[in-house]
Amino acid sequence: MFYWIMKRIFLGPILKLLFRPWVKGLDNLPVEGPAILASNHLSFSDSIFLPLMVSRPVIFLAKAEYFTGTGLKGRLTALFFRLSNQLPMDRSGGAASEQSLKAGMDVLARGGLLGIYPEGTRSPDGRLYRGKAGVAKLALKAGVPVIPVAMIGTDKVQPIGKRVPNIRRIGVIFGPALDFSRCRGMEDDRVIQRSVTDEIMYELMRLSGQEYVDEYAAVVKQQLAGKAPETNDGSAGGSDGNAA
Repeated sequence: MFYWIMKRIFLGPILKLLFRPWVKGLDNLPVEGPAILASNHLSFSDSIFLPLMVSRPVIFLAKAEYFTGTGLKGRLTALFFRLSNQLPMDRSGGAASEQSLKAGMDVLARGGLLGIYPEGTRSPDGRLYRGKAGVAKLALKAGVPVIPVAMIGTDKVQPIGKRVPNIRRIGVIFGPALDFSRCRGMEDDRVIQRSVTDEIMYELMRLSGQEYVDEYAAVVKQQLAGKAPETNDGSAGGSDGNAA
């Protein structure tokens, strides 16, 4: 109910009036039934504008830390994420990430739309980075189509580190559904998972016009911060929200 009220009555109409978002390819979205919406990730505001343009509810996998915050701000943030159709995504790998993938599978099993950012974190420089294989695992195990989604201009609306957004027009492009039924029965094959993930990222590159970088965005961010890089290819690619 909270999700519907905010989207249809309060926040949604205001955002559409201010930012005048344009959209292409809405006819590529299924009217009913499960699907994965796999999007590039430029800004925290992606998680606001993408579902705003879709008539059906979209449930996102989001950074787990946003559900365990302390203090008034942390508790309010956790409450907002729970009420706005978001699920905690543990990106540490191993059993924790597998549990998060299971939560995504449950959404698809109920016939819902699941939003995922295959890059796993926001782009540090506007380029498109290597996708993590979690999106392929979900698509193959659930046997559902993947709709590539290109967010356009959201990095100019709310760059990393900026809390107050700039008022400017943004766009959303929904590409044709990607069908991976040809890979049925091979969902545990890592070569197949990588191939499927790369196909999704190619479509995102084609739709968004972004330059592609064959490195994980999280590794590049760690290098920029002077930290030793840690990689994990298995997570689904939850949003990192407002984290740098």
